[in-house]
Amino acid sequence: MREFAELYDEIDTTTSTNLKVAAMARYFRNAPSADAAWAAYILSGRRLKRFIGPSLLRRWLVEESGLPEWLADESYSTVGDMAETIALLMETDASTKVATDVPLAEWIDERLLPLREAEEPVQRSAIVGWWRSLPYRECFLLNKLLTGELRVGVSELLVSRALSEVLEVSRADVARRMMGEWQPGAEFWEGLKTGDLPATDPSAPYPFYLASPLEADPHTLGFPQDWQVEWKWDGIRGQLIRRNSQCFIWSRGEDLITERFPELVEAATWLPNGVVLDGEIVAWRDGIVRPFSDLQQRIGRKKLSANILQNVPARFLAYDLLEQDGADVRAIPLHERRARLEALLKGAPPVLGLSPLVEAAHWDELAKLRTESRTRSVEGLMLKARTSAYGTGRQRGQWWKWKIEPYSFDAVMLYAQPGHGRRSNLYTDYTFGVWREDELVPVAKAYSGLSNEEISALDKWIRTHTLEKFGPVRAVEPTQVFELAYEGIAASSRHKSGIALRFPRILRRRTDKPAREADTIQNLQAVLEAHTGPVA
Repeated sequence: MREFAELYDEIDTTTSTNLKVAAMARYFRNAPSADAAWAAYILSGRRLKRFIGPSLLRRWLVEESGLPEWLADESYSTVGDMAETIALLMETDASTKVATDVPLAEWIDERLLPLREAEEPVQRSAIVGWWRSLPYRECFLLNKLLTGELRVGVSELLVSRALSEVLEVSRADVARRMMGEWQPGAEFWEGLKTGDLPATDPSAPYPFYLASPLEADPHTLGFPQDWQVEWKWDGIRGQLIRRNSQCFIWSRGEDLITERFPELVEAATWLPNGVVLDGEIVAWRDGIVRPFSDLQQRIGRKKLSANILQNVPARFLAYDLLEQDGADVRAIPLHERRARLEALLKGAPPVLGLSPLVEAAHWDELAKLRTESRTRSVEGLMLKARTSAYGTGRQRGQWWKWKIEPYSFDAVMLYAQPGHGRRSNLYTDYTFGVWREDELVPVAKAYSGLSNEEISALDKWIRTHTLEKFGPVRAVEPTQVFELAYEGIAASSRHKSGIALRFPRILRRRTDKPAREADTIQNLQAVLEAHTGPVA
């Protein structure tokens, strides 16, 4: 595990993508097959199910460190990360720390996985023993693995780049072989090299092709006729797979969500075997697409009652064909794939719809149609080159998302708490509120949108203008105003404000505006009332 801990540290302390790829490639070349498979699994964003809850780790830390509980809590508040806090507090006698040569796969398969079924005293004895024997870097990694919170600054695309270089396989093939559910181990690693896996898995999806934000004037793209234009649906991106007389549905986040949409599974039996569709799962009622907030009512439930299935029916709007008759057709130009898709879905059950094309002779016409997006419960337009193949990941130039401008409002900062990883010593996560008469009501949490310089300056202000502390959270003087953006709004009984905002983020700090001039809850409620759903 020492080598993987060194790799984790190396890629977590650089912002250079080339250095990250080089470090991963170096590790994959030298690691045993089973270790390489586990490393690929972890680095590509797949998460191990939590072995031990943080509350237990905290209790054991207090007991073993000999520190007063308040001091252990204050240490965690200062560090901002439980795994790092434990590693630091248990680094008492360096002479007793011995770097281990136990392979990563052995650590996970033979030491960590059996802990799930062990009694608490056995868990405690093993984990505390590791804390006392492992050097800081490996102890930190162990704690991240235990809590299932091992995140590092590499994307699945970067992992594919490194693996492609090492295995001498194209990035597209590597990404394809790593999709779906698979068990890390030497067998998988060998299959990754040869391509034997996951071809035997009928549920295996394809890597999703992602569009880039269109920031330039669309006129720079040439003639509109060279582009396939569609609505950008506000739902769940997914692949609908029909193989071996079985149906599977994968989300873009690589979650198998088949059981969440029984009506789509039933309709998919109409499709021939050997078909994979890319499309959007949307809430659909009375012949129109409903807002994403309707769909959230359904995906947030553990059990789907007959009532929720009736009130929030789903529909799959297909916009691409990835496999037909068991053959991969992603390399065929988009206009040909579209023609095949239209022929395939002719006469399909109503819940298997075809995403309609948006026709216009000029960009100005499309710009006007784009202004109707919110009344249609869509996020804007998709622009796809008619000659494009279906790629892997985010590749600029062929697919663009031309989104509408977000909603925005001015809010007052109420609370701040530390970030994670390299930002654990800075206050980077903020809670904002708006006025309800003479009271500020929390309405959103946001942590993105500020530059490093702005975060550093704000961190200094927070530390000198704190009113109260609640563990790692600080209540601050309600004087700082920020403009926030968000994509959607919905009523919510779970929030004190009565509303929930989708994807809130910081646009800018409003040093020109006093707190009393921030927006009110009535302003947001007016937006909510205007957001009454799509037109037919």
